[in-house]
Amino acid sequence: MKTVSKAGAMPIQPAGKLAIALLCSTMLAGIPAAALAQQSPETEASDPAESAAQQPQSNIIRTISVAGAERLEAQTILSYIKLRAGQEYTSVAADEALKDLGATELFSNFSIRNDGGNVVITVQENPVINRIVLEGNKRIKNDKILPEIKLSPRQIFTRSKVRADVARIIELYKRQGRFAATVEPKMVELAQNRVDIVFEITEGPKSKVRQINIIGNEQFSDGDLRSEMVTKQARFTRFFSSNTSYDPDRLAFDQQKLRLFYLENGYADFRVVSAVAELTPDKRDFIITYVVEEGERYKFGDVTVESQLRDFDSDRISAGLPMKSGDWYDAKAVEDTVEQLTELAGTFGYAFADVSPQFTRNKEDLTMNVNYVLRQAPRVYVERVDVNGNTLTQDKVIRREFRIGEGDAFNSLQVSRSTARINSLGYFQENFEVNQVEGSQPDRIILEANVEERPTGELQLSAGFSSIESFILSASIRQRNFRGRGQTVGASVNYSRFSRSAQLSFTEPYVFDRNISAGVDIYRRDLNNFNRFTRDRSRSFEQATTGFSIRAGVPITEYMSAIASYTLNYDDISLGQTFFSDPDEDGIFTCDPLLAGRYLCDAVGKRTSSILGLSLTYNTLDSRLRPTRGRNITVTGQVAGLGGSVRYGRLTANAAQFFQIMPGWIFSVSAEGGIIQSFENRNEPGRDDVRLTDRFFLGEPQIRGFDIRGVGPRIVRLPFIDDDGDPFTPPVLDSLENVRSQRNQFAGDSLGGRAYYLGRAELEIPLGTGARELGLRPSIFADIGSLFNVTRPELVTIGGGQRVNGDGDLLYIELETNPDTGVVTPVETTNSIAADGTTLNEPIFESGFSEVFLGDTISPRIAVGIGVNWNSPFGPFRIDFARVLKSVEGDDTKTFTFNVGTQF
Repeated sequence: MKTVSKAGAMPIQPAGKLAIALLCSTMLAGIPAAALAQQSPETEASDPAESAAQQPQSNIIRTISVAGAERLEAQTILSYIKLRAGQEYTSVAADEALKDLGATELFSNFSIRNDGGNVVITVQENPVINRIVLEGNKRIKNDKILPEIKLSPRQIFTRSKVRADVARIIELYKRQGRFAATVEPKMVELAQNRVDIVFEITEGPKSKVRQINIIGNEQFSDGDLRSEMVTKQARFTRFFSSNTSYDPDRLAFDQQKLRLFYLENGYADFRVVSAVAELTPDKRDFIITYVVEEGERYKFGDVTVESQLRDFDSDRISAGLPMKSGDWYDAKAVEDTVEQLTELAGTFGYAFADVSPQFTRNKEDLTMNVNYVLRQAPRVYVERVDVNGNTLTQDKVIRREFRIGEGDAFNSLQVSRSTARINSLGYFQENFEVNQVEGSQPDRIILEANVEERPTGELQLSAGFSSIESFILSASIRQRNFRGRGQTVGASVNYSRFSRSAQLSFTEPYVFDRNISAGVDIYRRDLNNFNRFTRDRSRSFEQATTGFSIRAGVPITEYMSAIASYTLNYDDISLGQTFFSDPDEDGIFTCDPLLAGRYLCDAVGKRTSSILGLSLTYNTLDSRLRPTRGRNITVTGQVAGLGGSVRYGRLTANAAQFFQIMPGWIFSVSAEGGIIQSFENRNEPGRDDVRLTDRFFLGEPQIRGFDIRGVGPRIVRLPFIDDDGDPFTPPVLDSLENVRSQRNQFAGDSLGGRAYYLGRAELEIPLGTGARELGLRPSIFADIGSLFNVTRPELVTIGGGQRVNGDGDLLYIELETNPDTGVVTPVETTNSIAADGTTLNEPIFESGFSEVFLGDTISPRIAVGIGVNWNSPFGPFRIDFARVLKSVEGDDTKTFTFNVGTQF
């Protein structure tokens, strides 16, 4: 609003009355006065300029004042306009001043008024923002929205900023695929000209891609082309996929995917004519339509290499190219060949080799000639190696992994190997790469290791459930980069109902900065087993092992190393008194094989094991923590007997191979096996030369689907009486189900074996973007293995017949009733006929058991299942479900396992 006052008639002054009186006197004086006036021309004439100066100048600005300002100074407000005192006041100037005030966006209302040259500017200031309030936002939290908007507390409120912030919030929701989101701004007035700005957000559903239409495709179906796209149509089966939401960037990427697909199949003229995404009226779904032109399909014509590098023979390289004349044209194969030629040039020291494919298209015979030109480039040498970004890890830990040094001729293979070795440390970001930067001269190059450190400490908590040991708990802590020196320090504790262990370990990968590794482990393991003879599973077998192991390793080649070790163990094995016979004349208790079994009795005692070991390892894995390609082979030999009381030889081997069959699809196969041979020959029936504690055992976690020590030879004792004291005959063990049906009727001990084999195959399956962001990595697996080759023990049978008295007469139970009290009492009798001659007395049976030997077979055990690795907020989590396809009598199976940990 503007107010402008205009100049009008002059107001009447008191001096005017005197002028009128004089005028009347002059008129009464008559003609002489008039004649006198005519005779005085000087009196009649007057100065026009002087007359104008005597008129009031209301259009000239004398003063400018400001009214209504509270926070802003008057001079500040006046500085926004061009009106100044002394200027002429016009409507045009007033309009210009009003526009200038409006452009500041500081005022909610303003006007200009002119009072006789005194201009008054009246303003009403915009309020100050007290706080910003977001309501209704659940999918995007406040900490994501507030940094994006411009308004903030203690700022001046302006409507244009509010409109801009509404647009920014809506854009945030569009990035998440919520195109139906709306934002309603509201202003809550407070005292002292303050306001709260409230953004009421209606998020709406995610806008899904309802349909993808493709027009113009004849050679490939819509389904084939949709399978190449990242964007997918919303269907119930893709409930957890984030690729069903609309994303403009993804739409552009899909066009490139379509083009690449056609180029890989020979359609060199393919193009996407248009790609249109239409939002449905309800803003809930998008319909995407592609219009394509496929063009003709081409084949390779002449494929040649033109090398300008002196170390390359063009003809020999041309003969080794993967594509041949007459093959269907494949742009991906051309791209891969460029990378291979560049890599080959880098191997010979040409770091900046330029490989350019030149295409000649022949539309008559539909062929594509390709000529790879290797342009001249200088040999390159490494000027220096820079390490950046490491705050904890020392430089030398990174530099010693480089296979190429300063001053060496550049070699791309050595750079790739250096990258793989640094990745294998596990100290830095995934997919780390050594960058190549031009040096100070054309033949110089700088290698940069720009690392981003990540946590290398691990706190692992595991839990499981076993049919034998109930709940199993374990905890371990490990630091893989102790003090930034690359050292590994760890401690672990395991606890269950029947086992306990603790271990401390330390590893130095470079002793005295030389390529020699060393380590030491100190441990204590306690194991006890339940009583096989009774079903209360009371503690009977106890083994306490205390020992240490030291090791040292040296590299043989780039990929092979040798590790020597020495282990010293002290074992103390004992049994409960239940398994010992009565003391002899000297008061010594002897283990009774009939009660404990010959294997347990043979293991009782204290012994020392002195073991020398040597391992050969071949490792080409791209990462030790999460490999995606490469292989690892290890062969280990151990000899016990250089001191100590145990003598044997042990040989084990394991191998693993990893393949990345497609991006995100990682397939791995592994196999291992072992054999142990005693250097002692006892030649006793039913006694194995290898002691129980030195044999191999197989089960969880080596082979999923089976319990701890759930695979392999074992002795099972079946009772002759049931829980009610009735006679019980052990069933014929002709099927696994038959044995398991009597699981509550017997208990068994795993005997281990002298040989075993184990194989695994696993395929890691990638999920959608949302699942990958959560860290979910599911996999399917199959495990196969067996444990076997142990001397068949002498089996025993105790009791099981009808009880007899000292004279050898059979005993029966007769029920006698007291005639006075009516109490019925069972008594022993040799009479099978009751006293009344009508009722047969019950025979009395002795308790006992019969031993059965199971599981000593080379026959494989097979299990398949699914597992999921999850990098959860509280640490790494692994869960496995397994189904056993093949097992043998006596095996203990297990369906479900999980463990969880964290990192620091």
